[in-house]
Formats: sequence, structure tokens, C-alpha cells
Amino acid sequence: MSLRLLQHRSGEGVRSVIAAQGDAAHIVPGFATVRALALRAIREGMSIAKLVESAGRGDAVDIEAEYAAGRLLAPIDHEDGAHLLMTGTGLTHLGSAEGRDKMHREAAAAEKQTDSMRMFLEGLEGGKPAPGNVGQQPEWFYKGDGSQLVGPGAPLAMPSFAKDGGEEPELAGVYVIADDGTPYRIGLALANEFSDHVTERHNYLWLAHSKLRQAALGPELLVGPLPTHVEGVSRIVRDGAAIWEKPFLSGEANMSHSFANLEHHHFKYDLFRRPGDVHVHFFGTATLSFSDGVETREGDLFEIEAAPFTLPARNPLIRAQPVHVAVRDL
Repeated sequence: MSLRLLQHRSGEGVRSVIAAQGDAAHIVPGFATVRALALRAIREGMSIAKLVESAGRGDAVDIEAEYAAGRLLAPIDHEDGAHLLMTGTGLTHLGSAEGRDKMHREAAAAEKQTDSMRMFLEGLEGGKPAPGNVGQQPEWFYKGDGSQLVGPGAPLAMPSFAKDGGEEPELAGVYVIADDGTPYRIGLALANEFSDHVTERHNYLWLAHSKLRQAALGPELLVGPLPTHVEGVSRIVRDGAAIWEKPFLSGEANMSHSFANLEHHHFKYDLFRRPGDVHVHFFGTATLSFSDGVETREGDLFEIEAAPFTLPARNPLIRAQPVHVAVRDL
């Protein structure tokens, strides 16, 4: 059974880490955050699973009840949000080029292959290199810092100026940087990468603008070997009824890049190996309601489910209030 880690805050504000396997879950004594647990494991030279086992068992927890009560937090955070970086890679999944190509086709001459399709084909050819080799680099983007990370059940807020607020169901890798600068993967989370696809469609060079948005994680971190095949469902619920629902696939068997190749091309940059920092890296998707012509509205509820995660990533859509920003001379 897969080990899953969750972060919890009691009604009195006391934080704790929960370890779950199958239907059983318990408090991990001595740890208030997953980051602290991961750093201790690194410093003691043991796996997270071994450290959890050696820490003993605290009180049993009903994670479904705690989820329903709103007491589960995002499964990773940092006490200083500036030291949590959210990034991602796109065009990484088999079939993912189709939806992107639809958005970008008008930005290029009809007789020319779009940049998105070229990038996808290059990844298809060189995204899974042999061990020890470096493969084709993927598309890469920045989403924000820890202030943009949204936890279970919390609203995803599109900015007042956004043209769209659309879901992107995918897996996210969660990492912590050790004292010597080595990146360690803590686990994988179910994620809603949340983007502005209308802005991106207008001009694919606006991808950076479309990605500077919040993102949500489901409550669980899956610890251990990376899954080769993940099947899930993404849906949009409006006024209590699903207006769109579609299966999605992830895991290396359904990707044009290996996880290792995507990780290499992120952490090859020195600035992403700062000791103590946390990274949340979104691995991409091939399934979007936007590609099917869905226009989201305030109040819509995004639901993303996938085994072996037992709890969904569920977040309502809101629009932030406008903020007037003016630069002043100093």
C-alpha cells in the first residue's frame, strides 16, 4: 500500500503531519510540517517511509472527516512563502499537443508547423533518454511562489483582469533542497494547475502571462516509486450538476518525457538548488475543458480525482477584486 502524507490543522490551530496507508491514518509524532519531516529524513540519511515508521504512531485520524471539516491543508508549504517556487512543464503528455495546437494555430501561417507542435514532436523523439543521458528540454514556465498555492477546498481566484480561469488536471512533484544543494523528491500530489487559456490563445507568446496564476494541490502527497500509469477524472460542477467531465491519463507510460528528464531540466539551474527551498513542479496534462469549448464561470467547482490518491482536489472558482496599481517616483 502506498504511503501518503497530509498536513493538518486542528480547530485550535495546532499543526501536525498525518501518514496514511490504505484506509488507516495516524498522526506522525514530533512533526508539524511535511517539510520538517523531509529535512529530518535527509539529515538522518533515511527514507521518509523509514522515518515515519521510526517516529511511532500517534492518534488515529479519519482523513475523509477531516477533509470534509476543512482541516486539511495543502500537503506542502513553507513558513516563508518566497522560498516555495511553483513551476511547470507543458507539452509533456501523449496527445497534449492537440489542444495546444488548436490554441496556437491562428498565431502561425497555415502552411507552417506551429512552435507548440515542433516542441511536442521534439519531446516525443528525445524526452525519454537512456539512463545517464540528457534528453530534449521541455517547455518550462513559472507560476509563482508560495503565496499562490491553494489548499484543499479553498477558492481558486482568477485575477480581475483575467480572460479565463480554466482547470488543468495533472500531477505535481514536490521537492525540498538539502543543505548541500541536492534536490530531493518528497512525493507527488494531485494538482489543478489553473491557467488563463483565452489569454494564451490570443498569442502564444503570452503563455507566461497565462500561467501567472494560483494553483491548487489535493491534500495527499504520494511517497515512494513514481507511478507509470495514472487514470483520473476531471469535472466541472455548476449549480450542483456536472456540466463537463472527462478522464485524463498521466504517469510516464502516458508521457512523451520521463519524470527524470523533466526534473533534470528544472534543477539544472543553480538558482533552483537553494538549501531549504521547496519546489512544486507541475508535470503537464492532455485534458482541458477549454479544448472542448467550455467557458467557466464564477461559482463553478473544479473536481479532480485519481487513484492511488483517495481524496480529490476540489476548489471553487472566484474572481478577485480589481486592484489599482500605480508606480510612484521615489
